[in-house]
Formats: sequence, structure tokens, C-alpha cells
Amino acid sequence: MPPLLVAHSLGCLLVVHWANRIGKPIVGALLVAVPDPAGPRFPTEADGFTPLPNNRLPFPTVMVASTDDIYASLDHARQSATAWGSQLIVIGTVGHINAESGLDEWSEGWDLVQRLLQQSERMNESR
Repeated sequence: MPPLLVAHSLGCLLVVHWANRIGKPIVGALLVAVPDPAGPRFPTEADGFTPLPNNRLPFPTVMVASTDDIYASLDHARQSATAWGSQLIVIGTVGHINAESGLDEWSEGWDLVQRLLQQSERMNESR
């Protein structure tokens, strides 16, 4: 079975760039706290992520965003989700969705992974 990718922050940008260059099958991807490489708080040391691909990803994706992420505006999340064909889930004011967000084990994130797996299984059964 192809892998399901789970990425956070810069890892999300890596997944998006990789998806446009590799023809490997992917079940889907959970993209959490996607940063804006053109944003004012983006780390200058993390160069090489622009321009961001602006096309639909070739696998199902769920993007999780916060309304007060210091590395990306909600508008950036919406625009990226639309361009990539991602389902956008906004979880409120939790910052950059990391250990400091107070989400503990974040069972909702695990539920999203399970939902992506089930979606992939349904797609495979219908083929």
C-alpha cells in the first residue's frame, strides 16, 4: 500500500514541491500549519521554497490551519488549500499548531489521518 504522508510546517512545503516532481503513488497527506514562504515571519534560513506550486496535488489532502498562526495568515491557508485541492480545516486560535498549542496528543489529528486512510480505501474499492 502506498504511504500516507503527515507533515508539519516546512515539511508541508517539502511535500507540495515533492508531489510535483515525483510520480510515486501516495494515499494522501495531512498538512498541518502550512507556512507562507513570502510571509514576514518566515525564517530567512529556510530559503528555496518559492515559488510555491499552484496546482492541484495528485492525491487527497487535508490542510489544518489556525486563525492566529504567526507563520501564515488564514488567507494564505485558504489560497493554498484551494490551489492544491485540499480540504481546509480551521481549528481556531492555537498559534502555529505545535507543542505550545496545548493540543496534547491531538486525537483530532489522528482522526484526520484515519479519515484519509478510509477515503483512500473507498477510492481503491471503486476502481
